Amino acid sequence: MPWYTLLVLAVAVERLAELVVARRNAAWTRARAGVEHGSGHYPVMVVLHTGLLVGCLLEPLLADRPFLPALGWPALALALLAQVLRWWCITSLGPYWNTRVIVVPGARLVGRGPYRLLRHPNYVAVVVEGVALPLVHSAWITATLFTLANAVLLTVRIRCENAALTRAVPA
Repeated sequence: MPWYTLLVLAVAVERLAELVVARRNAAWTRARAGVEHGSGHYPVMVVLHTGLLVGCLLEPLLADRPFLPALGWPALALALLAQVLRWWCITSLGPYWNTRVIVVPGARLVGRGPYRLLRHPNYVAVVVEGVALPLVHSAWITATLFTLANAVLLTVRIRCENAALTRAVPA
């Protein structure tokens, strides 16, 4: 469990790094007349993602979940790949990437990196991580609850992003 705790704490530090980048990028986009959309669902997203990390730590302890190598090692590989994809998304969008939905009117859609292949590749990383990170240490309840709640949130979030991009980005 100590190495798993370190893994979850490392993901928490990574999330804090994301927030630093997001804050810097928010200032950049707002300086270019960026408009935020869907701010009402943002606190729900923060609570959900915080709950994922807390659940990853608490469930194995409280429910005495073992590390199962046949599940844990592949889950670890997927969790790490999700981080690689997440940062590929962040670097591909550059200053346009954010944890919030902030769109600069008239800006063109980014079509490099994973955005050449998918419209919302960051959410692939979120979904994979939400399943894989808890399963590294058999926290299947956390994986299930996060996945279900995240499906609802992503429905709202993706609709919000698509609507914001459709209104702001030239055809």
